[in-house]
Amino acid sequence: MIKILILGGTSEASALASAVAKRGLPAIFSYAGRVATPKPQPLPTRIGGFGGISGLAAFVAQERITHIVDATHPFAAQMSANMLAAAAQSGVKAIALTRPAWQPVEGDQWQSVASIDEAVSTLAGPPQRVLLAIGRMHLAAFAAQPQHHYVLRLVDRPASPSPLADVSTVIDRGPFTLEGDLVLLENQRIQRIVCKNAGGEGAASKLTAARTLGLPIVMIERPALPPRHEVHRIDDVISWLDSHS
Repeated sequence: MIKILILGGTSEASALASAVAKRGLPAIFSYAGRVATPKPQPLPTRIGGFGGISGLAAFVAQERITHIVDATHPFAAQMSANMLAAAAQSGVKAIALTRPAWQPVEGDQWQSVASIDEAVSTLAGPPQRVLLAIGRMHLAAFAAQPQHHYVLRLVDRPASPSPLADVSTVIDRGPFTLEGDLVLLENQRIQRIVCKNAGGEGAASKLTAARTLGLPIVMIERPALPPRHEVHRIDDVISWLDSHS
């Protein structure tokens, strides 16, 4: 009998959970636990890490999981790699539901970099007002460029002081709009944006807003992952489940 584990944390994961629940398929939804108030799901939900490959494999065995869908953030590279290894170790089927990466279009001023550290290095120079649209995990790295005023857009208000000396925080949760992002960039007098190439529509409006205002973007490209079966649509996951059950 089929039983699905959805590794979530994205809007696509939530849409998949709804589709799976609508079909009445047995499934568990898993959050990493990095957001204080995760979105409720129509499936039994667990929150927190698994304890690496062995912990995930043990969970798969305990819950008699037959199929794993990795619908985590494109930058959750460790979790994605662990999923592939645990699936192979456990002999269960696995697929990734992810968003196509953003591609620059005419009028964009992107500087593509391969890592957080490289993004930090690009900020050497005179003080600017910089929007750090990267979440909260890697903020401390930007303390190496203390001349800037950093504007953070976070889902939850930070529980501890910021590692950045000159910083202001906007609390908001996507999906965002072009109008809202234009207001944010103009009101905060942003001169440069640093963001991750997350893909998808929910956070793409800042790219259009930056293009409209002529602002440069430091774009952190996605980490490399082992080869995997990857799709971009909910229907493709459902078809895969139907054909592999």
